[in-house]
Amino acid sequence: MGRRLLHPHEARRLLTPGPVVLVTTRFAGLTDVAPVAWCAPLSAEPTLIGIALHPARHTHDMVRASGEFALSIPGRRLLHHVQYFGTTSGLEEDKLGRSKLPWFRGEHVSAPLLEGCLGWIECSVEDARAVGDHTLYIGRLWSAQALTEAFDDYWLLEDADFAPLHYLGGDRYAVLNEVLQAQPPEDREKFADEIARQQREEAEREAEAEAERQRRGEG
Repeated sequence: MGRRLLHPHEARRLLTPGPVVLVTTRFAGLTDVAPVAWCAPLSAEPTLIGIALHPARHTHDMVRASGEFALSIPGRRLLHHVQYFGTTSGLEEDKLGRSKLPWFRGEHVSAPLLEGCLGWIECSVEDARAVGDHTLYIGRLWSAQALTEAFDDYWLLEDADFAPLHYLGGDRYAVLNEVLQAQPPEDREKFADEIARQQREEAEREAEAEAERQRRGEG
């Protein structure tokens, strides 16, 4: 197995896939929807969620003006909707209306929640901070819902249609397909020794492979 150095723009994708979220907003009678991959929980008490938006995006201005947003978490059935929402500006057209995707009203925000998704979160904007070339909007969570077929304390992954969609970059996406349950080692010292042994063997195999490539003039 080989390694290569990554450009910083490539390195961002080591931290995604995270579940894609469709950020919806409503202000002055207008609605907007856009996929966001840079989304993360920030605090448990109070429950705060962060989304990073570039100031050039229409969604950025809609969130700032409305002071709230909703997150709808899509699965693979909405794959093509997600790509459409991400490649068209809300300044150019009514993306949600054109998509004909049904929606329903939330309990705490005016932003629409999208049908066909697996989970929904409603937030008000608690704070906004410039972070590099993006704005980090910090949302206070007021309500969350999830499909019982998709989520029960964690993503179930029993059916690929009910697994969250993950963004890989460009027009590439993925869904998770297996739940792994960890078991702590009974003998931690022995376990650590075994991991170290495996790493040494892997390093030796890589060194032998590199020497063979050099011998063949492939290095």
